[in-house]
Amino acid sequence: MKANHHIIKGAVITEKTHGLKEAANQVTLRVAVKANKVEIRKAVEEVFKVKVLAVNTVRLKGKAKRLGRTEGTRPDWKKAIVTLAPGEKLKGFEGI
Repeated sequence: MKANHHIIKGAVITEKTHGLKEAANQVTLRVAVKANKVEIRKAVEEVFKVKVLAVNTVRLKGKAKRLGRTEGTRPDWKKAIVTLAPGEKLKGFEGI
């Protein structure tokens, strides 16, 4: 696959992901569509220097959008819910 910075696209920040972070030490990330769980685990461990216990992925379809007569769709994307070992935190995501 690609380099680690191409696999991890960014964080998904919602009320639900904030609750998961506090309750179960899980972080939700937007990742490359073609990345698998093993590649996501390696990328998170190398980039953030943390121990990952589990990775769950969800593929999401892009929404249908319309501008006047023109119809189109947003791109499909993949979300990864990463469970971290107890006591581990991602630097840069504590205040979010």
